[in-house]
Amino acid sequence: MLTIDGVTVRLGGRAILERASATVPVGARVGLIGRNGAGKSTLMKALIGEIEPDDGEISKPSRAKIGYIAQEAPSGSMTPEEVVLASATERAALLAELETCTDMDRMGDVHERLLAIDAYSAPARAAKILNGLGFDDEMQQRPVDSFSGGWKMRIALGALLFSEPDILLLDEPSNHLDLEATLWLENFLKSYPATLVVISHERDLLNKVVDHILHLQGGQLTLYPGGYDAFEKQRAERAAQLAAAKASQDAQRARLQDYVARNSARASTAKQAQSRAKMLAKMQPIAAMMEDPTLSFDFPDPAEMKSPMITVEQAAVGYGEAPPILKRLNFRIEADDRIALLGRNGNGKTTLARLLASQLTPAEGAINAPGKLKVGYFTQYQVEELAGEDTPLDLMNRAMEGASQGAIRAQLGRFGFSGPRAQQRVDKLSGGERARLALALITRDAPHLLILDEPTNHLDVDAREALIQALNSYSGAVILISHDRHMVELTADRLILVDNGTAREYAGSMEDYIDFILGRNQPKGGGAKGKGARGNAGSDMRSAQSDLTKAESAIARLSAEVERLDQQILAQSTAPSGPQGSAMQRLVAQRAEAADALAKAEEAWLAASTVLEAIEAA
Repeated sequence: MLTIDGVTVRLGGRAILERASATVPVGARVGLIGRNGAGKSTLMKALIGEIEPDDGEISKPSRAKIGYIAQEAPSGSMTPEEVVLASATERAALLAELETCTDMDRMGDVHERLLAIDAYSAPARAAKILNGLGFDDEMQQRPVDSFSGGWKMRIALGALLFSEPDILLLDEPSNHLDLEATLWLENFLKSYPATLVVISHERDLLNKVVDHILHLQGGQLTLYPGGYDAFEKQRAERAAQLAAAKASQDAQRARLQDYVARNSARASTAKQAQSRAKMLAKMQPIAAMMEDPTLSFDFPDPAEMKSPMITVEQAAVGYGEAPPILKRLNFRIEADDRIALLGRNGNGKTTLARLLASQLTPAEGAINAPGKLKVGYFTQYQVEELAGEDTPLDLMNRAMEGASQGAIRAQLGRFGFSGPRAQQRVDKLSGGERARLALALITRDAPHLLILDEPTNHLDVDAREALIQALNSYSGAVILISHDRHMVELTADRLILVDNGTAREYAGSMEDYIDFILGRNQPKGGGAKGKGARGNAGSDMRSAQSDLTKAESAIARLSAEVERLDQQILAQSTAPSGPQGSAMQRLVAQRAEAADALAKAEEAWLAASTVLEAIEAA
C-alpha cells in the first residue's frame, strides 16, 4: 500500500503540496491528474525520494521496487535491446556471475534462479516491448546515440516497462509516442500486474487503463473510484453540493451578521448576540470549486475562401537532394475540411504538413493554392522556442507590427492573456500557457487553414476539451496530427493515412483504424485508398463509404457541440445572477447554427446510406 500522509512540499517559498493525503491500494491503477502547474510531477519526485517533503510522510512497502523514468535519456553505444535487457538487474547480475563461476553447486543455483525469473525468454519479451513502441528489428540493433531525444525517451520507457517494478510511476508516457505506440502502451498497461500511478491527460487512457483517479488541486489530493468519465461525473456532483452548501452557509452568515448588528447594543439580547458572533468567528468558509477563467482558446474566423483551397497533383516531396519521402500525392483540401493525418512517426506526416504549409516545395508534380491563402502552422518547436524575458505582449507587438494596441490586446485575450497576464515573462509561463501563446501568435492573421502538429502535448485534460470546442467553432479548415484519439474523433471528419511513401484517403472510421492497428479486424471499406479529386475514387462503393464515414464523424462532433451549448444555456438560465441577455442570445444563436449543421450532416448520412444500399443491391 502506498500512503501519502499530510505531505507538504514547498518550492521557492510556495506550497505546491499542502497537508496532502491519500492511500493507494496495492495493485490499483491510478491516474494522477490536475491542471498544468498543480504539482503532479513534484508529487512523483516526492514518491521516489528525489524531493524530501517539508512535512508529512510517504510510506510504501519496505521491499517494493519503484520504477520511474529518469529525466536524462539513455545514451552511448549500447543498442535499444541491450538497454532494455540491462534494466532487469537481477538477470544481468546472474548472467555475469555465470561467466566466471567455477562452483558447480552455485552454477546450478544460478541456472535455477534464471529459470524462475524466465530469464531465457527475456530477449523475446524485450523485442516485443520495443516493437510495440515503434522500433523495428533494424532499429533495435542501432546505437542509442543514433536516435533523437524523443526516440531515446521511448527506449527509457521500454526499459522501465521491462523491469516490471512493484510500483510503476509514469509521467506523461505518451508525450513522445505516436497513436500506434500509444495504443500499444494502453493495452500493455491494462494487463500490468502491479501498482500503477500514471500522470496523463489522455482521456482514453484514463478511461480504459486506470481504476482510480487521484485529483491534485490547490495542494490537496482527492481519490475517486473509476476512470476519468466517472471522475468528471463525481466532480460535477461534488461541485453542485459545494455550491449548495456555500449558498446555505452564506445565507446563514447573513442572518447571524444581521442579528449581531441589531442586538449587540441591547442589554437584554447582548448575550445572544455575543454567542452568535462567536459562532460566526468559528464558521469555516466553504470555497466553491472554481474553474480557471484564463483557460481560453478562440480562433479568429478567416475571410471566406472558395473550395478547393489546396489541390495536390502527382506531387513528391523530400529534403534537399535526398530521395523524396512521399510520392504520388493526389488529393484536395476543401475550405471547411477537418482532416487528421494518421500513420506512425517517421512515415512523413510532418513532411506532408510542411508541404501544405509551403515550408517545402514539391520535387515533382504540383501543389496549387490561391495567393491570398493564409496558413497557421503549429509545432512543438515553436512552444519550446518561446523563452527569455519577453512577455506575450512584446511578442505579439512584434508579430502584429503596425496594428493598434486594441487589436493586439484582443488577440492575446482570445487565448487567456488579458490584463497583467499579457505582461508576464515568457520563461515563467507553464508549458500549457506557452502552447496557448504559440497558438495566439500563429493565428494573428486569421488564417484560412490551421495545421496543428501535436498541439496537446503540454495541455491538461480541461485545456484539451477547450481546444476541441474552439476547433469545432472555427470556420476555417483544420489539418491535425495528434496521438490524442479523443481529439481526433471529435474534430476530424476526413482521415488521411501517411504510409508506404505516400498519403491516401482512409475510408474507415477512427474506430476501424484502431481495430486495424491492434489486429482485431480489417477497416471497413478496405482501409486506405488512392484518391485524386473528389469523385475520382477507385470505386463508387468506396466513395459512398467515405462520405458515410465523414457524415458519421460530423454527426458525432455536432451532437457533442449541441449538447455542450444546451448545458451552457441551462447554466446561464439558472445562474444566481440571472441569465445575461447578450451572452444568452449568443449561445442560442450558436446552438441554432450547430443544430442546423447537425441536420445537414444527418441528411448527408442518409444520402450516403441510400447510395450504399443501392450499390449492394445491384
